[in-house]
Amino acid sequence: MIVVAPNNELLEKLKSNVEEVRARGGLMYVFADANAAFESDETMTVLNVPHCEDFIAPIVYTLPLQLLSYYVALIKGTDVDQPRNLAKSVTVE
Repeated sequence: MIVVAPNNELLEKLKSNVEEVRARGGLMYVFADANAAFESDETMTVLNVPHCEDFIAPIVYTLPLQLLSYYVALIKGTDVDQPRNLAKSVTVE
């Protein structure tokens, strides 16, 4: 499971959900705010993201997720420049 954990008002609820996944034996990769107090263990790998203001957090958290998807595609041998099943439409007047 991939978890995005910014340090905001929903962090405590997110920690509860992470504990539920852990109790069921799930493996997690957590992109967490540096101040969120997550620690890596055998079922959870924590990747710290620098603390930032709420209005810029979506951009800051999108970057590592984009890199994750890129490298997973490379490992799987998928052509990252021509994704499958990508529908395009053009409207002509």
